[in-house]
Amino acid sequence: MTEPQVYIRGQTVPASQAHVAIFDAAVVLGATVTDLARTFAGEPFRLGDHVDRFYRSCRYARIEPPIDRDETEGVCRQLLAHNGALLEAGAEQAVVLFISPGELSVYAGSAGSAGGSDMTPTFCIHTFPLPFHLWRHFFDEGAHVVTPSVRQVPAACVDPKIKCRSRMHWWLADGETHQVDPRAVSLCLDLQGNVTETAGSNFLIMRDGVIISPSPDQILRGISLLTVIELCDELGIGFEERNFQVYDVVNADEAYLATTPYCLAPVTKINGIDVGTGQPGPVFGRLMAGWSKRVGLDIVNQIRAD
Repeated sequence: MTEPQVYIRGQTVPASQAHVAIFDAAVVLGATVTDLARTFAGEPFRLGDHVDRFYRSCRYARIEPPIDRDETEGVCRQLLAHNGALLEAGAEQAVVLFISPGELSVYAGSAGSAGGSDMTPTFCIHTFPLPFHLWRHFFDEGAHVVTPSVRQVPAACVDPKIKCRSRMHWWLADGETHQVDPRAVSLCLDLQGNVTETAGSNFLIMRDGVIISPSPDQILRGISLLTVIELCDELGIGFEERNFQVYDVVNADEAYLATTPYCLAPVTKINGIDVGTGQPGPVFGRLMAGWSKRVGLDIVNQIRAD
C-alpha cells in the first residue's frame, strides 16, 4: 500500500521519514505556530482562511515561512488528494500546518537566545483521518465543560489571536478537569473570571435568541466562529461579542463549542450543572442545518455514523 505523504523542509516524503530534531525550537522552547483545516466530501473547507491565519500568526511570531501562501495552499491540496486516495470511501481528513524557528545550535539554559538569523524554519504540512467517534457523544448527550483553577494566558503575555502549540496551561487544565469528568472539556477563565475558550474550540452561549461570544481580545477568533457569525446573519439570529461569566453560562438557554473538526457541538453541562434543558436545543439544530447545507452533507449524521 502506498504510504501517506508529508511535506517537511521543502520536500514531500513518506510519513515514516518525516522527523523533527530533538533540539528543534518546537521541542526545546515549544515555539510552534500551527493551523488546521478539514474536508467535507473530500474538499477542503475554508482552506484559504486557515492559510491566511497561519501566515498572520507567523508574522506575529517572527517566523518566515520558506514558501508563500499560495504555494502552501497548493501543497495542502496535493497532500489531501494523495493521502485521501488511501482512505476508505467517505473518510474525511484534517490538514495540519506547523512551523518552528528551526533547529537550535545550543541546547542549554541560553537556548532562547541560541538561534539567530541563520536558522532555517522547520515547516511541515501533514494530514490525518478525522476520528469522528471521539466526538460522537457530544451529539448524543452534549458536551460537559469544566472550569479548572488554571487560567487563560493573559493577552499581555501571548496574544490569543496567534494559533500556537505553547499549551502547557491546557495540559494542566485538563489534568484538573478530568478528575471531575474524564470526558469533560476544559473551559478556561481569564484573570478576572470571564469565560474565554477551550484548548481546541471557541465557546458560545445563547440567551433570549442571541448568541454571545467572549470578547475578541481574549480568544482566538476561530474560522468556525466566523462561520457561526455568517450563519447567524443568514438565519436572523442575533450575535454579540462581550465578556460573560460562569453565572451567565449556567443561566443560558443553550451553549456550544465551535471548532474545525466537528464544526459545532452542544454544551449541556458546566461544572455538573445543566445548561438550559440539559439537552441540545433548537437553535443548535438550526445552525447545524445551515452549516450542513453549506457543505452539502449532514454533519451530525456523518459524525454519528463513524
